[in-house]
Amino acid sequence: MAIGAVSLAVAKTSAILGNNPLYLNIALLRHNQKQPSTLTVPLLMVTLVSCGKSSPGKLNLMKEVICVPHPELTTKQGVEMLMEIQKNIIKIIETPPPPKAENKKGQDGGKRGQQQITGKMSHLGCLTINYDTIEQPLLLLQGICANLGLELGTNLHLAINCAGHELMDYSKGKYEVMMGTYKSAAEMVDLYVDLINRYPSIIALIDPFRKEDSEEWDSIYNALGSKCYIIAETASKSISKLLEHGNINIPKSNGLIIKHTNQTTMSDLVEITNLADSKKHIIFGSTEGESSDDSLVDLAVGLGVRFIKLGGLSRGERVTKYNRLLTIEEELVQSGTLDTSLSCNARMGGQEQETMTLVKV
Repeated sequence: MAIGAVSLAVAKTSAILGNNPLYLNIALLRHNQKQPSTLTVPLLMVTLVSCGKSSPGKLNLMKEVICVPHPELTTKQGVEMLMEIQKNIIKIIETPPPPKAENKKGQDGGKRGQQQITGKMSHLGCLTINYDTIEQPLLLLQGICANLGLELGTNLHLAINCAGHELMDYSKGKYEVMMGTYKSAAEMVDLYVDLINRYPSIIALIDPFRKEDSEEWDSIYNALGSKCYIIAETASKSISKLLEHGNINIPKSNGLIIKHTNQTTMSDLVEITNLADSKKHIIFGSTEGESSDDSLVDLAVGLGVRFIKLGGLSRGERVTKYNRLLTIEEELVQSGTLDTSLSCNARMGGQEQETMTLVKV
């Protein structure tokens, strides 16, 4: 259980002794000790709303509604834009609904009063909201963006962490997308196709199924792989097993979220990134119950991953990491080594597109 911690400690010590930032040492490790002329800052994937299985509403399908700022924005500009959106979400939640209309007898004149939107801060660093339908969180963000002069699909895009493994009702053998609403794996494919067709600003679906439904992974990849990223997180094998088998194509996807866990060494991270390079997009992601250690951001930058998924913009352990990302970007700008060529074109043509690797902290 200490392998990952010891490996990270060795990497940090090496960086200190060499008077280098950690991200540069990781980059040297990946490039066989040849210093790259430029480094990229991963694109942000920021969670703004949670409507998953543990949320108070009926909706289960959207454990994380994630915003991806336009790639031409700097990290600072992206964070500022998303903080403004978050402020508006909080403002809407804190605004009480209009009073119910009453008839002459003082009785409720409407069939139903407007639902009071409630929210609380979750461990993901975002608000958990009591929504009942798939459309509600999407329309919420759409309306806020319109009020701020932003356009979904232009200024920013969306990604949905479906957390398919959490939705499965094993007694029924179906996914409970909303409380009391169950869908078979085949029906889920149709649901996702309809969702992407109605909301083209969604450029990624994370864990749309549990890993056992391999046929449906194939189906959704074939149906939507040219329109949006199909990303495996929990549905993927551990990094050690992926390296052991040398096959990162199960389940079929064009993106992979990797994490630094207790069992993962720095060399493992470099090897899986090299293995996925040109095959899948890598996203670096955060683990559950994480600490305020911001070295994970250095790992993402040093590995050169395409996206970084840190959760929401609240809670100290997450804010610390966003601050580190801002600092690294500033350092790269000042040294003239920031590569600004990274783009995020989700409308990839054909089925031979590269696969995305994401790093989640």
